[in-house]
Amino acid sequence: METTKSHIALLASPGMGHLIPVLELAKHLVSHQSFKVTVFVVATDHASLANTHLLQSPADSGDLLDIVLLPFIDVSDIGGPSVSFIATIVTTVLRSMPFLRSEISKMEFRPTALVVDLFGTDALEIADEYNMLKFVFIASNAWFLAVMLCTPEIDRKEIDEHVKNRKPLHIPGCKPIKFEHNLDVFFMDTYDPFYQGYVEAINKMSLTDGILVNTWDELEPTTLKALRETKKVPIYPIGPLVRPIEKSVFGNEILAWLNKQPKQSVIYVSFGSGGTLSAQQVKELAWGLELSQQRFVWVLRPPTENDAAGTFLALGNGSDATLDYLPDGFPARTQDRGLLVPMWAPQVEVLSHPSIGGFLTHCGWNSTMESIVNGVPMIAWPLYAEQKMNASMLMEDIGASIRVMAVESDAAVGREEIRSVVRKILVDRQGRNIRSRIKELKDNAANALAKGGSSYNSMSQVANICIQHLKTKASGS
Repeated sequence: METTKSHIALLASPGMGHLIPVLELAKHLVSHQSFKVTVFVVATDHASLANTHLLQSPADSGDLLDIVLLPFIDVSDIGGPSVSFIATIVTTVLRSMPFLRSEISKMEFRPTALVVDLFGTDALEIADEYNMLKFVFIASNAWFLAVMLCTPEIDRKEIDEHVKNRKPLHIPGCKPIKFEHNLDVFFMDTYDPFYQGYVEAINKMSLTDGILVNTWDELEPTTLKALRETKKVPIYPIGPLVRPIEKSVFGNEILAWLNKQPKQSVIYVSFGSGGTLSAQQVKELAWGLELSQQRFVWVLRPPTENDAAGTFLALGNGSDATLDYLPDGFPARTQDRGLLVPMWAPQVEVLSHPSIGGFLTHCGWNSTMESIVNGVPMIAWPLYAEQKMNASMLMEDIGASIRVMAVESDAAVGREEIRSVVRKILVDRQGRNIRSRIKELKDNAANALAKGGSSYNSMSQVANICIQHLKTKASGS
């Protein structure tokens, strides 16, 4: 392997929400920069059809893209089902570090740079050992990044006021953050080990060569300007990075059904790769879709109680057992206008179909980007992590969605509310207005990625830094 070409290593944490954007970044580095790229994937004990498909290197990448699956990590000793998926991710990534170090040490052509996500900051020590550049990739938006970077500096009294008295939290470059929209970490005790680890990861991020973020300047100009003005660490907005439309052997029956539907007449319902609803909520959603009298494609998963991220680390195609949780007779009554899809659908292909008129989404950032890039208005239904912040941003800041009425954590969104929001997005004037706004966002997203666009230029800056570092190493200076 010639040593004049930059070699970038990327580390992907467990979960589809982490893996997908890392793989898209890798493909972007190969296709647009002609870099050699190695993606290290931290393994979990759950394989899925979708995972297997994703881990195949694109045919047009030649020998420039390698995907290395690190050995399975057993985390059964950290607790039972009550352990949060975040704790599982953190432990899994930490225990994968010896395997990552071993793989890098064996490489004849060692990486010029290492790119990790928020959960992979422990790997930055390995980058130091081998004189690699260090970058962090945030597969979310600049608002989330701004809140995260400010966490160690926010006065505890202000956080207490935010949590106890529900006063908005003020972050430079962001609109005041309402209590009900914020991250769970703000509700933790500062002595909690997870909180301490979170702050430590943020401090490590501030010592890197830069942070890549999956957004673009025209989408979040105020927040990105504020982040740059702090001069803590260089910020490179390089998005939107989303999966391309692919011809897949999976989901052809879904696309065949969509081909028979009128233009912009179908609501697509999916809560991402990890989101799940309670049994009561599944039934209310079914009733709401039926009462709306609108066409729908609904990706179904078995209900889970008190765990909105119930399938984040347990992916698979599954079966149609979820039909047992639907109201009696629902499949038969809606078969002429609805399609029930167990567990998984080819989301990008679905969203790009002309019959799709709206997307009822959990507001994960990957799904949000895929919806914007395909010009599909959204109904925001956030479940966990930063999704409430995303939902607030989509509706209040950029006008890309409406939102289901928030309910207390132990309550279900009612069928009448669901009926109402579905009709608003597909039938009413409000939906048409949002569709017009989404078209604007779709166009400026494409412009950002085009040659000379803001994200294109940001990625070029990162590439030039890597090339210069390689030259410096080669010269021995």
